[in-house]
Amino acid sequence: MKLILRKTVDRLGDYGDVVDVKAGYARNYLIPQGLAYRASTGNLRKLERERDEAEELAKHDFLEARRRASQLEGTSLVFHVRAGEDGKLFGAVTNADVADRLNQGELDFEVDRRIVMLEEPLKLLGVSKVVVRLHSQVEVEVEIQVEQGEE
Repeated sequence: MKLILRKTVDRLGDYGDVVDVKAGYARNYLIPQGLAYRASTGNLRKLERERDEAEELAKHDFLEARRRASQLEGTSLVFHVRAGEDGKLFGAVTNADVADRLNQGELDFEVDRRIVMLEEPLKLLGVSKVVVRLHSQVEVEVEIQVEQGEE
């Protein structure tokens, strides 16, 4: 029986693949679970429309991420924090702190802390580069300066 996969199925295929399976597997598992539907002419056209829509949406998301990246390029943030004489901070600068500081700026979008790729909180004075991942293919580096001060 020929089916069109609605979702990726292990050891069978990916979304949109046309696969040939045994009738019992199709009737008893794939179709009732919503993982596939019959490969008719109408359904194949429907699949093409869904692929076109998904492609258009992915293109829009990519272009929107590039637009946002252009706003973040060249951004430098300065954090004034308390630190000991050896340069170790009393606390740390986290990805949430970076996101909050970016959101206080002139951006027309909200920066979520989960897209600020900070491996570990910054615990020393100095300059660091932090990556902000806006899309799987769009990343921007933001310079973070941690200086001695009162906050």
